[in-house]
Amino acid sequence: MKFNMLAKKLVTASLVLAIGGGCISGCGSAQPEDQSAQVQQETVEETADEQQEAAGDTAEETDDAQVAEAEEEQAAESAEEASEEDAVTEDESAAETETEDASEESEEVITEAEDDTAEVTETEEELTADMRDIPAADLIAEMTTGWNLGNTFDSYGTKGVAAETSWGNPKTTKEMIDAVHAKGFDLIRIPTTWMDHMGEAPDYTVDPEWFARVEEVINYALDNDMYVILNTHHEEDWRIPDDAHIEEVDVKHAALWKQIAEYFKDYGDHLIFEGLNEPRIKGDAHEWDGGTGEVRDCLNRLNKTFVDTVRATGGNNSKRLLLITTVAASHVPVTINNLEVPEDEHVAVSIHAYTPYAFTFDIDDDWEINSWDGSKIGDIRGMFSDLARVFLNRGIPVIITEYGAIDKNDDVEDVTRWVNDYLSLAKKNGIPCIWWDNGQFSSGNEHFAIFNRQDLSWYRESVVDEIMNVYSE
Repeated sequence: MKFNMLAKKLVTASLVLAIGGGCISGCGSAQPEDQSAQVQQETVEETADEQQEAAGDTAEETDDAQVAEAEEEQAAESAEEASEEDAVTEDESAAETETEDASEESEEVITEAEDDTAEVTETEEELTADMRDIPAADLIAEMTTGWNLGNTFDSYGTKGVAAETSWGNPKTTKEMIDAVHAKGFDLIRIPTTWMDHMGEAPDYTVDPEWFARVEEVINYALDNDMYVILNTHHEEDWRIPDDAHIEEVDVKHAALWKQIAEYFKDYGDHLIFEGLNEPRIKGDAHEWDGGTGEVRDCLNRLNKTFVDTVRATGGNNSKRLLLITTVAASHVPVTINNLEVPEDEHVAVSIHAYTPYAFTFDIDDDWEINSWDGSKIGDIRGMFSDLARVFLNRGIPVIITEYGAIDKNDDVEDVTRWVNDYLSLAKKNGIPCIWWDNGQFSSGNEHFAIFNRQDLSWYRESVVDEIMNVYSE
């Protein structure tokens, strides 16, 4: 509304100046003086012509009566010219007065406009008070270590807010998030699936109750001054990155992120958006090994759409940290080498790295690693070396948004030693890592849990303590 008022005042100033014969800049009072000189010149020329005509009449007619008559006519004309000159002088004075009035009024309008601009700027500063305009690398450098609220808002198959607990975890409470923060975690990722909570095309409207519940939990973390990552998680059933689907997918992808960006537009820089989670074609032969060229090209398009859509909403979103990712969030060279990163100092890359996979997962094969003696640390070094070569050395920061190791053979000491090796290299490279905690420890098929959400205790406390030890040194 302030911009509309400013526009109206500027239009008024232009009209006033047009009537008064002046202008806001580059004219001053020169224009009325030029008009006066022109009128005076025209008057002199008319007088000279009339005097020449009178002299010609006098030469042709010699009788006194005719001369007298001519003189009387000339005197009358002279009187009329004098009257016109007086009128011109009065017009000039009036014009100068009008110009001065217009100039004063324009100065008042400009002053008011400047005041309005100051008010708008002040308002913008208020909106962005907690959104610092600092590069992604500087913001990420403030983070240390993180925890995933897994198998909660990322569940699918159930509509409405009941989806939060549909995969067996309890409803998230502020006490849970407070306990995670109190242990030393300053970064939390809230994986969120949206496909069961969206309407039909063309609007794809998100359920407002789902929005409100996700926001409530985000605020639990922000109240602890934690950094929060919000993403779009299990969307693989519709977000298929291939040529046959990309047009329809890109429209829906943009519609979803526009709504998320608008909803959280006024949040500060502790809220981070992650565009996609492990984007891939489910069941494809190259699902987990970096994808095909077609898939990588489609993913580059989706990453760009995500960044462009969020930035277009303006406000705090023009400076918000945004995370783009590779095919399946993989760190394999073929996909990180082909990732297109926009020229945007508020963009970083999200990677998932359960390295080495043979140790961190239960693969039930003869190449599985059941204990950690450090002999495979070369796999971890190689992964970080690749990330440094492709991203860090080019000034592109990275966050490992998922890592972890299952509770294997009930030998917590192996995982504790692995955590030390893994995070020591991550810290050296300036890459924050976020533990994948799906809440599963004694049940389910992937026992990644370290936090007991039921009684707010820690399943593998030595692992958690070692995480904190790495960042306290």
